[in-house]
Amino acid sequence: MSSEDYKGYRGAALSTLKNFHVRVWSDVEVETSRGKFTGIILPRSETADDRHVVLKLRNGYNIGLAADTIHAMKETGYKKANYKIPEKEFPYDPRKPRVKLFGTGGTIASRLDYRTGAVIPAFSPGELYGSVPELADICNLETEKLYGVFSENMGPEQWIGTAEAIGREIEKGVAGIVIGHGTDTMHHTAAILSFMVQNSPVPIVMVGSQRSSDRPSSDAAINLINATKTAAESDIAEVVVCMFGPTSDRYDLLHRGTRVRKMHSSYRSTFRTIGDIPIAKVSTEGFVYFRDDYKHRRDDKNVTINTAFEEKVSIVYYYPNMKPDIIEALIDNDYKGIVIAGTGLGHVNKPLYPALKKARDKGIAIYMTVQTLWGYVQMYVYDTGRDIMELGVIPAANMLPEVAYGKLGWALGQTSDLKEVKKIMLTPIAGEITEREPHNGYLIYQGGIPEVEEFISRNWK
Repeated sequence: MSSEDYKGYRGAALSTLKNFHVRVWSDVEVETSRGKFTGIILPRSETADDRHVVLKLRNGYNIGLAADTIHAMKETGYKKANYKIPEKEFPYDPRKPRVKLFGTGGTIASRLDYRTGAVIPAFSPGELYGSVPELADICNLETEKLYGVFSENMGPEQWIGTAEAIGREIEKGVAGIVIGHGTDTMHHTAAILSFMVQNSPVPIVMVGSQRSSDRPSSDAAINLINATKTAAESDIAEVVVCMFGPTSDRYDLLHRGTRVRKMHSSYRSTFRTIGDIPIAKVSTEGFVYFRDDYKHRRDDKNVTINTAFEEKVSIVYYYPNMKPDIIEALIDNDYKGIVIAGTGLGHVNKPLYPALKKARDKGIAIYMTVQTLWGYVQMYVYDTGRDIMELGVIPAANMLPEVAYGKLGWALGQTSDLKEVKKIMLTPIAGEITEREPHNGYLIYQGGIPEVEEFISRNWK
């Protein structure tokens, strides 16, 4: 056997494969001290540890078997994997709307390079059609890769570039836009694009996947199909996030870009509307709108792109015993704005007061949100809140902390006049501030959905 038969393996793991005459890509039956396993031996990265053999089980999931627990391995077959995504020419139909898909680095349809651990995205129209042929039933799809970064590396440069690209496509008469994005910071980008792109005549739909396409439980294809359908056909003309609704594969929810948040690290239906209810749900059967106060699709090419953004803005998450040097460090580094996620109704401890006063005196814009996420800042209720307001901290109603961060950076990009900044911050632009929370929102996390409404009618009087 050659080195190609043991891709990436070394040390104890390599010795185990050689001892039992087993190759990478072979079907095997493995006996270990923890039981018997059947699957395919996968290659490893050269930088991976040397103690585990990686096995893809029949159910599609991967496990690592410690080499010192393996008693026997038997090769029952062999087939070298071919990871090239089938590519077919995306059919053009003049009767169907044109949708533009921008890629920023999130992987909707993808293949996994097991040797390096890298996820390689399918991105050309032909690759996407080969992976998700249902897209051709919806629209004429065009794609453009804007960025290739993990979502934690999205920042002002990428937000501005994405907003400008959206503007160009709207001016060309596109029917809708889909943005493929990693899920970890999708709600940050959705919020900021809601301020940078205003008065859009078409849907701007952000979409991602919690489970990669090589996994049997992947939500990638369904999310992409529903996001594309939303861009092509829905009546919503604003920034929305399209991700799994229930845990099943029944439908996706359309969340307003300024009221959505990722709420679970791995759950497929991780995105939730906070302080409100989603705009609609979407499935292959069509749309069910839960509300009518969204911005409606228009038949024009007018859009306002305003990408001015002040990067010297920070979010500070308050915790008991926080020291004032946290705030002082921001002052010393010439930050222009601070968003605080405070406790309860919007509180911090007294040791921070001198630092907050110092920040106010230096002309730093300071806004308070609540770390509970649900609920409003109410700083008039207790002496603590009133004292903090006298130090220049401004309550930000029920804006989510990440949304307030995005809006404050955008507002400071427009003007350095703190009175004007306050006017911008406290004037709703894209649903980031609401008059009240719905009775059926927080109760069981997601109101407006038929099965939720049925639950409420039976159990909540």
